Amino acid sequence: MYLLSFHKSVIIAVVSMGMAVSACKFRQKADLIIHHAHIYTANAAFDTATAMVIRDGKIIAIGTDDEILKEYEAEKMISAAGKFLYPGLIDAHGHFVNYGFSLQQVDLSGTKSWQECLDSVANFIKRKNIPAGSWIQGRGWDQNDWTSKEFPNKDSLDKKFPHHPIVLVRIDGHALIANDQALKLARIQPGQSIQGGTVETINGQLTGILIDNAQDLLYAVIPPPTREQYATALKEAAAHCYAMGLTTIVDCGLNKNDVDRIDALQKEGILKMKLNIMLSDDSLNYAYYLKKGPYKTARLNVNGFKLYADGALGSRGACLLQPYSDKPGWQGFLLKDRAYFEKIIPLIYASQFQANTHAIGDSGNRMILQVYAQVLKAKNDRRWRIEHAQVIDTADFGYFGKYSIIPSVQPTHATSDMYWAEQRLGHSRVKGAYAYKQLLDQNGWIPLGTDFPVEDISPFKTFLAAVARQDAQGFPAEGFQFENALSRKETLWGMTLWAAKGSFEEKEKGSLEKSKAADFIILDTDLMRCKSGDILKTKVLATYINGELVFGK
Repeated sequence: MYLLSFHKSVIIAVVSMGMAVSACKFRQKADLIIHHAHIYTANAAFDTATAMVIRDGKIIAIGTDDEILKEYEAEKMISAAGKFLYPGLIDAHGHFVNYGFSLQQVDLSGTKSWQECLDSVANFIKRKNIPAGSWIQGRGWDQNDWTSKEFPNKDSLDKKFPHHPIVLVRIDGHALIANDQALKLARIQPGQSIQGGTVETINGQLTGILIDNAQDLLYAVIPPPTREQYATALKEAAAHCYAMGLTTIVDCGLNKNDVDRIDALQKEGILKMKLNIMLSDDSLNYAYYLKKGPYKTARLNVNGFKLYADGALGSRGACLLQPYSDKPGWQGFLLKDRAYFEKIIPLIYASQFQANTHAIGDSGNRMILQVYAQVLKAKNDRRWRIEHAQVIDTADFGYFGKYSIIPSVQPTHATSDMYWAEQRLGHSRVKGAYAYKQLLDQNGWIPLGTDFPVEDISPFKTFLAAVARQDAQGFPAEGFQFENALSRKETLWGMTLWAAKGSFEEKEKGSLEKSKAADFIILDTDLMRCKSGDILKTKVLATYINGELVFGK
């Protein structure tokens, strides 16, 4: 009896050892395993995990350390040591290409006076040793940040820089100032008129200010970048994005030649950033893409058109239902009349593309919402977007839910504009501005972006502005119109899963789930639990795209 029991014990031990060896021998192989992390998957249930497995650029498993390490092995094993892992952040509205070129130009952001802008231009020319006759471009000035809130005049530009054509773009991209050299090359004349734009003239003289569509007169004569300049700009832009944890950017308003250059750089392995492109409202883009249809590769998605209803609030180009509170008799203007939108939007509806329209003022928003409604007729899954949806009349919020129109918003616009927004709009009307919670409630989801380089590229400033409605200095203490703050979950979804959904990509990215792209970041901060004052202290430790490390170590 004892002998039989002994043999039985030996058999059980041998079998157990064999099973253990077999389990070890036959663990599934992967390229990368991240373990001992605090993983926020940002899936629909907002699940958390501690380990994730990647093979061929995709997530093949996610779960606990015990589950993953028992079933999988990889040549590269990384312990996150308790750090915080999130899906790669998606900026649902930015200007990646423009940002890249802005990095090669005079940076005027944060300037506190027109004189400071002039000094910045002079320093740029000296530092770069730029020869006479070369174009000088800059971006980022905002007269609302100066003691004098009026637009500058070109006279000082003419006197200080007589040997360079100079173009300095306002921070929102909806106005610029140019010197006499540049204006002459563009053959711009006093009193010249253009639909949807203004060539500012005072006492019969050009001031150098061009607003909205009038800017195109000047852009037409600026020499285009070479292929090498284009590649340099985009590589630098990508490096800045990776350092901020951004893995996909929705670039709002590019042309076919941009698409072709980006596609080539991605296919050559020079550009790893994933891009969703909204095509500019341009006849050449319509002629080519409406016939060909959307274009998609592993890193590029061209599936929408970007239209413009009006200008910007900061330059008083936004179209309002009633006059500006700080400029009686002036209501802004539409960049194109309603008939144009009623003609072009049905053409987009007949295609597979999204319609995405920039609308700032309550009049501009109302007009686009009504034209969308005429075409969409009822609830749908076309995911047509209003970019910014900045000032909405109380009577018009219902359009978003009734016709499944998606508001695509940028929370830092609220915290940048809050110092002067009420002066522009008045106490009553400003309550319908930057109303992100009210907009979220219409469809139950909302994509978030930055609009960089109009705003800072930092997604953490987006996060702070959405959840605390405060600027980088923590102002105001109670939050700007805090009733429209978003929760932390809503904000993270807006920068990940909902941002992907805004481009029909929620099945391939935006959350950390099996079969999705291994786009993820590792942070030193728990954004879901940290104090709001610590959000901007967050550091990106690593950024991965398709399982490949593109930033950090």
